[in-house]
Amino acid sequence: MTAVQRRRFLGLAAAATALGVTAGLSGCGTLGGDGGDVTLKLVAADYDLTGGDSTKKYWAGLVAAFEAKNPGVKVQVQIESWNDVDSKVAELVKAGQAPDIAQIGAYADYAAAGDLYAADEMLSIPVQANFLAPLVDAGEYKRTQYGLPFVASTRLLFFNRGLFDRAGIDEPPTTWDELAAAAEKLRKKGVAYPFALPLGPEEAQAETLMWLLSGGGGYTDDTGRYRIDSEANIRTLDWLRKNLVAEGLTGPVAPGELNRKEAFAAFTRGEVGMLNGHPSLMQEAGKKGIEVGKVALPGADGKARATMGVADWIMGFKQNGHRKEVGAFLDFVFSDENVLKFAGDNDLLPATVTASAAMQSAPEHASLREFLEALPDSQLPPVGKTSWAQVSGRVKKDIGKAVRPDAKPSEILGRIAREATAAESAE
Repeated sequence: MTAVQRRRFLGLAAAATALGVTAGLSGCGTLGGDGGDVTLKLVAADYDLTGGDSTKKYWAGLVAAFEAKNPGVKVQVQIESWNDVDSKVAELVKAGQAPDIAQIGAYADYAAAGDLYAADEMLSIPVQANFLAPLVDAGEYKRTQYGLPFVASTRLLFFNRGLFDRAGIDEPPTTWDELAAAAEKLRKKGVAYPFALPLGPEEAQAETLMWLLSGGGGYTDDTGRYRIDSEANIRTLDWLRKNLVAEGLTGPVAPGELNRKEAFAAFTRGEVGMLNGHPSLMQEAGKKGIEVGKVALPGADGKARATMGVADWIMGFKQNGHRKEVGAFLDFVFSDENVLKFAGDNDLLPATVTASAAMQSAPEHASLREFLEALPDSQLPPVGKTSWAQVSGRVKKDIGKAVRPDAKPSEILGRIAREATAAESAE
């Protein structure tokens, strides 16, 4: 079956799901091994930003409900902070003690090593067909899906409505020139960061991709090969350098030294006129009394052709041979009820078609609708490449240099591009 035929088949299965033709969670046959119960080990990331136990409670409730329906399977859950979860799983795999399931930030290295089950080895057809298309593409390694998108988010241009009113800006910008003009008005009113541009090492690769997409470029070309020093990318960074940074419109901290965390904190303090934000920032700013406006990131001459999407991943490891049980559990994880609860509790977006549609129509999630609308056409970083970690690290380290007032973006992008091509050739 070709990739196109497979996608068409999965699309038909999704349509069948919408008509109520669903598969049983336990699939075919009895779960649990011949010697008795099977115990699955799940390592998952902690999403609770306040230091509470909401993530632990979520998994405890889900596991209890799953075990009640599948008496042959037990699930042990280990919650780790985002600072530690990827390294913890890597240590377990290296020690020959891989978990059955891991919910972490990246999957490609494990797929390349042959450690993971493919999606179609675990999931029922309706569940596999229900993922949003950009997330399926991002979850593929060499055209086979191994990474299952757990939750997602997109990015929009955030603006402080109070500061806009004070500066006499009636409408949010729809083009780069309008954005620069709005930033100049904010600067004249004494706004510290007219446009916050966090290209510091914390998450420069994400901020960069948002701008590259808005300029008609990106990290890769239509064939999926790195094309970091494309003409479109050079034009984008040169525009940022000339029209925002050199004009003093990005604030008192140089973009290459400004991390996202500090930029977001400044926004919640009312010191930022505009920045690229995600759903959780909206909630935090609201708590501080900031009235947040949000629109699609402008492009050079109008709306950007695509926005950046982000996904966290869940995957099944082969080592313990529990394919059937892992698949049944993941089918349960991706039920609409469970997907909607986790995404809604954490101000994130569902990774599935049906849960996304349900959230979009729910009044309690009205503030997320613009993000939901952007997700189906979003583009994700090339996380399916094992070289991406190295390339991303180089972008984090060097991209801020490309927008210094005296910089030549073509030279910086050229160096990153050469390293990316070499890393890609070694995959």
